[in-house]
This record gives sequence, C-alpha cells and structure tokens, in this order.
Amino acid sequence: MGEITTIGLDLAKSVFQVHAVGADGKTELRRQVRRAQMLAFFGTLAPCLIGMEACAGAHYWARELTGLGHDVRLMPPSYVKPYVKRGKTDAIDAEAICEAVTRPTMRFVPVKTEDQQAALMTHRVRDFLVRQLTQVTNAIRAHLGEFGIVAPKGVHNVERLLAMAEDAALPESARQPMQVLAEQFRDTRRRIDAITADIKARTQTDTVARRLQTIPGIGPITSSAIAASVPDVANFKAARDLAAWIGLTPKPHSSGGKERLGKITKMGNRYIRRLLYLGALAQITARSRKPAGEDWLWKMLQRKPVKLVAIALAARMARTVWALLKTGESYRVMPG
Repeated sequence: MGEITTIGLDLAKSVFQVHAVGADGKTELRRQVRRAQMLAFFGTLAPCLIGMEACAGAHYWARELTGLGHDVRLMPPSYVKPYVKRGKTDAIDAEAICEAVTRPTMRFVPVKTEDQQAALMTHRVRDFLVRQLTQVTNAIRAHLGEFGIVAPKGVHNVERLLAMAEDAALPESARQPMQVLAEQFRDTRRRIDAITADIKARTQTDTVARRLQTIPGIGPITSSAIAASVPDVANFKAARDLAAWIGLTPKPHSSGGKERLGKITKMGNRYIRRLLYLGALAQITARSRKPAGEDWLWKMLQRKPVKLVAIALAARMARTVWALLKTGESYRVMPG
C-alpha cells in the first residue's frame, strides 16, 4: 500500500466504509472498519485529508479524527450526490466522498464543538415540546368542541377552555381522558418554560448572542440558535450567502440571458428561517401601530403583502447578522 493522502469515509452506526487514494489519485485502500476499531485504525495512518458527509455523528468523529492530526472536512450530502457514479452501496458512497472532498469549489460545513451541539440540542428539544403542545391543544379543542365547548384561538386560552369544561355537564366517562390531556398540556408547558429560561440564561454569558440581540426582531431564542449554528461566519463570503444558506433568497430560473427569480428556495436551516420570519412579523406588527412614515418598512407595507414583506425583512435581518458576526460590532440605528 502506497502513501495515503485523501480518504472518503462513509459513516454508519456500526460498520464504516473507507476509500483511500494516493497523491496520484490511485486507489490505495478499500475496506470496512467497525466502530470499535475506528480510532485505532486512523491512529496508525499518517495525517491526511478526510472527507465525510455532514450527518448524525459526523461532528463527533470530526473532532476525534482531528485530534489524531487529520484534516477533516464535512460536506452536505446533497453536494456529494453528483459524484456517485451508479448504484447505491457504502463503497460507492465512500468513493464519491473521496472525490468530492478534493474539488476546489466544494463547500464545507464547519465542525461544531460539544457546547454548540449541546445548545442546538436544547433548541431541538424545545421545538419538539412546542409541537407536542400544539398537538395536545388541538386535541383538547377538538374533543371539547364535540360537546359544544369552544374558546378563542391561542394557547393562552386553553386554561379558560379547561375551566369551561369543568363547569360543563360532561359525561363522567369523558372527564377522565380530558383530565389526562389537561395534565399533559400543563406539564408540557412547564417544561417549555424551563427550557426557554435556560436558553435565555445562557445567552447572558454568550457575547455573540448578546450582540445579535441588539438587532430589532432578534431575541434570546433566535440569537442563541444562530450563535450555535454559525460557528464561523468566514465560510460566507458575503451577507447574501448567509441569507441564501438560511433559504431566504429567491430561486433563480435563468437561461439565455434572461433572468427570472422565483420564490425563496427554503433550503438550508429551516429552524433559523422560521425564527427570523416570526421576528420580522413582530416588527411589522409593531410598525403598523405607529404613525405613517417614510422608512423602508412602511413603504414596503404599502406596496406588498404582509407575508412577502416579512420574508424580505427576514432576509435583511440575516444580512445584518452576517455584518455583526463579521465585524464583531453591535447593531446601531442609522440616523434619520
């Protein structure tokens, strides 16, 4: 076996596929490695370039292999797919990864630290509980609606709805399952409040998150998610690149010199995109309560639908985030 310079590593739960090539591009090694053998196997190799798809466990293995002296780079799976020649096997995937990681135009995913992954895990658990709360709320409304008990929309009106159910003449056989739903609703809401309080407390000690909160429409939840998801803003050459990564830029359909722009791509980080959109809607609501003016937001609201303006404002917020991360400064309101 000659000197190995580049390795494509196809990750899995138990058995990993390795495809290694030399400086001349010739295949030097193809083999499977079990999880327990990973560190020992790569510890015997000279430092080389290792490519992996950014998936579950990728950041962990990137940190471990980097500690052994290797240059590890993560790539979005969608960017690796064009290099798959034919079929779908672990060996073919590893070969495609090995080829893709050497492309000069390839875009890579920054390796996250354990603290960043822990912060994102907190956000995902909170988002999961919010979805559960919505499901329980819908179930309560649907079941009580069968007995003619209704209340205005909104989570804050669920307690009012439950109080109405207590005073109503419900059958005894319906009260027990409704009590189960009521307890689950209250327990889930308490858990969400606890996780939200934890996120807010952590942002107080995070200088990046505190600076991002100076942007109108960005609060502790959004700033914490961005700080954990964008560890290195240098991966984005311009502000528009960050907005495109979030999925807030128009999708081009251009050919023959004619430029056509469609709806936003909705690619990239869906969670951050939703948070920015909700922050933009909050700004629009606050602006609509103020007198008419000549600012950009007011002019846009006079010409475009509210949701379209919210997307445009969210894209501006994403560009502002890039500027603050790039310069290390805080948001300043321009005079006039």
